[in-house]
Amino acid sequence: MTEFEGIVPAIAKALAKRGYEVLTPVQKAMLDPGLAGKDALVSAQTGSGKTVAFGLALAPGLLEGNERFGPAGRPLALAIAPTRELALQVQRELEWLYELTGATIASCVGGMDMRTERRALERGAHIVVGTPGRLCDHIRRNSLDISELKAVVLDEADEMLDLGFREDLEFILETAPAERRTMMFSATVPRSIAKLAENYQRDAVRIATASEAKQHVDIDYRALTVVPSDRENAIINVLRYYEAQNAIVFCSTRAAVNHLTARFNNRGFSVVALSGELSQSERTHALQAMRDGRARVCIATDVAARGIDLPGLELVVHADLPTNPETLLHRSGRTGRAGRKGVSALIVPLSARRRTERLLENARIRATWAKPPSAEEVNRRDDERLLADPIFSAPLREDEQSLVQQLLQSHGAERVAVAFLRQYRAGHSAPEDLQHVPAEGERRKPRRDDFSAPRDDAPSAGRNDFTDGVWVSLSVGRKQNAEPRWLIPMLCRNGNLTKRDIGAIKMTPEETFVEFSSEGAERFLSAIGPDKTLERGIRVKPLAGIPDFSQAKREGTFGKKKPYSEKSARPNDTVKPKWKSDRKPERTPAGEGDFSERPDKKPWAKKPGKQNFGKNDGPPKSGKPDSRAARKAAKARGE
Repeated sequence: MTEFEGIVPAIAKALAKRGYEVLTPVQKAMLDPGLAGKDALVSAQTGSGKTVAFGLALAPGLLEGNERFGPAGRPLALAIAPTRELALQVQRELEWLYELTGATIASCVGGMDMRTERRALERGAHIVVGTPGRLCDHIRRNSLDISELKAVVLDEADEMLDLGFREDLEFILETAPAERRTMMFSATVPRSIAKLAENYQRDAVRIATASEAKQHVDIDYRALTVVPSDRENAIINVLRYYEAQNAIVFCSTRAAVNHLTARFNNRGFSVVALSGELSQSERTHALQAMRDGRARVCIATDVAARGIDLPGLELVVHADLPTNPETLLHRSGRTGRAGRKGVSALIVPLSARRRTERLLENARIRATWAKPPSAEEVNRRDDERLLADPIFSAPLREDEQSLVQQLLQSHGAERVAVAFLRQYRAGHSAPEDLQHVPAEGERRKPRRDDFSAPRDDAPSAGRNDFTDGVWVSLSVGRKQNAEPRWLIPMLCRNGNLTKRDIGAIKMTPEETFVEFSSEGAERFLSAIGPDKTLERGIRVKPLAGIPDFSQAKREGTFGKKKPYSEKSARPNDTVKPKWKSDRKPERTPAGEGDFSERPDKKPWAKKPGKQNFGKNDGPPKSGKPDSRAARKAAKARGE
């Protein structure tokens, strides 16, 4: 007899075999006798065990009182998930849950071989799990017959609508038998989900678990304010400070994922990427590397924000801020699962603080505002972990005693300890030195070395003067709108540099010369690789010595405007005529005769001090003064 009441015996044995002792609130809610055979609209927080919950709810209706399933034919149940990863994860969960019932579970997901899926469907399946697009393809090609379906489950229904799968879902639900059971699971229930439930469910029971009204108590939300140019350095320090068994860094674009993956690989982190541009095989291998421990950091877009369950995931970092509260909750929900503690860290640029405060308020989250861990704090945390390492409490084995004695006799205890410490620190990436972040309300005073507001007229102002500086040339100049305020952060990001490694910057219309310290130049050239190409296609060329700027200065191209003579000169070296009549050579050829000989003008003499005439030039009218000042003076004299 099983301790789980109301559960099919074979399912109960599978739970016990898996190590389940108690059920989560959503799993208990799905076992309510009053819900048997009815449609349901379930809202429960991510990570609450929804897959097992609908597996428990489906079993009685699919088995119909039998201990095991009969031969597989047309599917009896259909589970729909928004992403490939989530669909395959649902398949794995249902396989162990229905292991003792003899169920055959097939998957139909995008990115996999459709011919293999068609052969599996032809052999028969009791339950089919898939993504909306691929399921529609199989139905339209008659390789998936859903005429005998007894139940349809929509997992993460709100996410499927957000991803634009409404038409596919409606097609599947309209094709399925009318006499079926429809269950929708969603973390939130917006109006679009309520409308879908109204159209395709019959008298659905609304279930909201107790955990829906509150966020994970096991997640520590931290909002870390940074100078915008220090965003990536702050992420490095956060990863180093927590040294989580598994961590996910969320980005908003695929390009950002690729950039951070390359950057963190160069820094010695074991990372994998997860984004929509990867094939299904690559994404599966990335997740498996995280589960096996071959990788500890996953750089991902929001494709991994829902449904992905990684054991031991202790840290979630939002490199790019979420666009809405739902995305924040689903990203953060990857950690703090099954009673384990987790940290969700938002990297907040100073300019985005107000937006982040509104985001947290709308998500009903109370976050701790702080600064990212400094290099000193990371090093101190490393020392604490080293001193608390259980390796020191492990007993000495017999095969180690002789070598230990030799080490102590040859080098002494102090030198052995120093060697151990150096080896320990060499296995960890060095933390970054972050810029000062002003406190809330503190006015940030401009600094000459702050590259958030550089001086274009003196690009090397406030920089270090290196005696052994190394110069490089960048294939971008003033004509391409090059400015130090975006060049310097780009060099720091791509070249593993800090602003202290950058010296003078000299800019010409077509080229920019940058001085690095000798150590910084070596690090920079190593980081950018053999292609020597930066963002925006900027090419880098190392220079043998100090560039010769004298030629550029003589030509007037070194950060200066063109000489006046170049601006005013016309292509045909002609000068604009002063007289309108000069433009009509048939009347009065230019340069012929003097002013008194012009037939169309009266011979008024030029006024003293006047270089040429305007449209109001001419003789005084009625002997009155010809200017306002003169008239005022005349009026004062009584004239």
